[in-house]
Amino acid sequence: MKIVALDGYCLNPGDLTWDGFRAFGEVEIFERSAPEEVPGRLAGAGIALVNKTPLRAPVLRQAKDLRYIGVLATGYDIVDVAAARDAGIVVTNVPTYGTASVAQFVFALLLELCQSVKLHAEAVRAGEWTRNPDWSLAKTPLVELGGKTMGIAGFGRIGRQTARIADAMGMRVIAADAAPHDPPDYEGFRWVEMMELLRESDVVSLHAPLTPETRGLINAGTLAAMKPTAYLINTSRGPLVEARALADALNEGRLAGAALDVLDAEPPPADHPLLTARNCLVTPHIAWATREARGRLMQAAIQNMAAFVSGHPRNVIS
Repeated sequence: MKIVALDGYCLNPGDLTWDGFRAFGEVEIFERSAPEEVPGRLAGAGIALVNKTPLRAPVLRQAKDLRYIGVLATGYDIVDVAAARDAGIVVTNVPTYGTASVAQFVFALLLELCQSVKLHAEAVRAGEWTRNPDWSLAKTPLVELGGKTMGIAGFGRIGRQTARIADAMGMRVIAADAAPHDPPDYEGFRWVEMMELLRESDVVSLHAPLTPETRGLINAGTLAAMKPTAYLINTSRGPLVEARALADALNEGRLAGAALDVLDAEPPPADHPLLTARNCLVTPHIAWATREARGRLMQAAIQNMAAFVSGHPRNVIS
C-alpha cells in the first residue's frame, strides 16, 4: 500500500523516525505540499498522513485510491470530513499527546508576562545591572501569582492539567465548560458561567475547542467584562479571539497583557494587529511541539494506522 505524508516536517523536522509506518507499505515523505501539488502526490495512495495541508472535497474526489487519512494532530478541520465520509475514507486524529507540554507552555507565557525574565536577562547582558547604583534592578512591575484567580475556559484534559499547575502555585481556580463534570477538589474551585469567569479572573486561559459557538468567544463585549489588570492566555485555537478587539483593549490599557501561541491566521500577515499590540506576546504555534509530545503523537499515529489496517480503526472522526 502506498502511504504519503504531505507535510511531514511539521511533526518530524529530523529528530524522529518514520520507520514505524514502513511496516504497512511504501512510505513517501514530503516535508511540505503546496495546494497544487496535493492531487498528484495523492495519486495511487491508499493512506495519507496530514497535519495542516487542507484536504477538501475536490481533492478527495480525485484521490480514487485513498481509503484512510491519518491526521497528525488533534484538530481535524483541515479535512472535509463529510466529503471523506461520502467517499468511504476513514479519518482519524490523535486526541491526546500534548497535554503536559501545552499546559507547561501556558505558564511559560504567563510567567514571562508577570516577570519579564527575558527583558531583565537582556538588561544584565547589556551592562545595565553593572552600571546600576542599586543592588537590584527591576525594569517592569513584577506580579506574584499566588492568591490570584485563574479562570479556565474549557475544562478538558489540557484545561485540567493547567488547573493542577495553577493550584500548585497557590492560585484559586474557576472554570467554565459546556459540560461540567468531575470537579477537582482544589480549595475554592467553582464552576462558573463564562461572563462570571471573565469578571472574576486575574488570568483567563483558553482551552475550548473551536466551534460555531466558541468562534470569537473573546470579543469587544467579553473583553469589556475583564479586569484591566487581567491577563489573557490562548494556547487553544486562534479564532477563539477577535484579534482587532484584543489589540484595541491592550493598546488602550483596558487589559494588562496577553500571550497567544495561536492566531486567527497562521502564519499571520505582517500587519496583523496583535504583532504590534501593547504588552502582547505571540509565539508561533509551538506549545504542542516538544520532542516528547511529538514522539507520543508519532506513536499514536502508528497505532491508529495499525488499527485501521487490522480492520478495527480507532480515534475515528469519519
